[in-house]
Amino acid sequence: MTDPADLVARVDEGELRLHELEDHADYDTAAEARRLLLERETETDLEAIGDYTFPAEAAEPNIENMIGAAQVPMGVVGPVPVNGEATSPTSQHSPSAANDGGAADGEYYLPLATTEGALLASVNRGLGVIRTAGGADARVTKNGMTRAPVFRVSGVAEAAETVEWVNDNVETLAEAAESTTSHGELLDVEPYVVGDSVYLRFAYDTKDAMGMNMATIATGEACEIVEAETPASLVALSGNLCSDKKPAAINAVEGRGRSVTADVVIPGELVEDRLHTTAEAIAEANTRKNLTGSAKAGSLGFNAHAANVVAAAFLATGQDEAQVVEAANTITTMDARQREDGTTDLYASVSLASLEVGTVGGGTKLPTQAEALEVLGLKGGGDPPGSNADALAEIIAVGALAGELSLLAALASRHLASAHEDLGR
Repeated sequence: MTDPADLVARVDEGELRLHELEDHADYDTAAEARRLLLERETETDLEAIGDYTFPAEAAEPNIENMIGAAQVPMGVVGPVPVNGEATSPTSQHSPSAANDGGAADGEYYLPLATTEGALLASVNRGLGVIRTAGGADARVTKNGMTRAPVFRVSGVAEAAETVEWVNDNVETLAEAAESTTSHGELLDVEPYVVGDSVYLRFAYDTKDAMGMNMATIATGEACEIVEAETPASLVALSGNLCSDKKPAAINAVEGRGRSVTADVVIPGELVEDRLHTTAEAIAEANTRKNLTGSAKAGSLGFNAHAANVVAAAFLATGQDEAQVVEAANTITTMDARQREDGTTDLYASVSLASLEVGTVGGGTKLPTQAEALEVLGLKGGGDPPGSNADALAEIIAVGALAGELSLLAALASRHLASAHEDLGR
């Protein structure tokens, strides 16, 4: 077995670079050597970072220059009650849905990884109310991972020629794109013209994969056909109209990944008994804070803290954490609905326009994250393909709904500060 100190010496001598250590030792030894070098150079103790339980080789597809692991506390909320049975013959659903019902149906424990105290307690409070109210409905309403390359043309005449050819030859582009994958399916190509730039927004059904890499590779193949058949020359495989890992109105309007909505009606007496406020007060707080306040701020997300639940779920289940920025494109609605007997119930919903999740590929294969997906019963590919990722999206949406409900109730009842004080956070 290679001595990690020997590797450090060879780095010092300039014989090896840090990224080359795995070529001369096993993955764990290479990581240990980097820690030794850093401990010496920075006068720090990396014992905790080096105390990880999975073999370093398992992380090889996910990290370079590994030194250990960042251990984020993980908790669980739930059960998360999701009503997946079909409720309306006109319900929209994603191409991968088997019927008008949702992919998730039942009660699920949702692992969440975070360093924010009181978050899980708040979400659990909301879930308890939702469960007592009979559970939430959740549906994936649209599915399409996008990649939008940008092409150069001489002017608007060539731009129009390119767009016309693309519109007439989507099937040709689909054949080229789908030749690179056994799972991905090209759904649409939407052209956009800005002067002498042509953007083509490719959208794919990537089944149970989040699918960003799949979409990128497939689009690269299709771009070769566009260049061969039109005057357009490819400038960049991503022209930012996708739009990946950036706040973008196009994702809020058109969606990216999975668009998912969850809602629930909570009886007025339950609102008063468990949330210590009224349906009218929560609805007013939502309107003035999440809608009017967000509009005044120019926010792309009209919600209280949906990103909190999404980020914690992403870290726990191995999603691309940078894509939380798109998932924050969430609109929360709250409405006071009066019954015939005069009682006022609360209607609550969240609509996440661009929730990018998968249950295969990427970080989902890491041991800790795979275990979290097993807790949900959603590890790996679903039957039919895409159903596991749809279910994960729906469960996260209900979790986000619970978080919105609990926080807005705390604000409406003026209990937010005292709740944090009571929990010592």
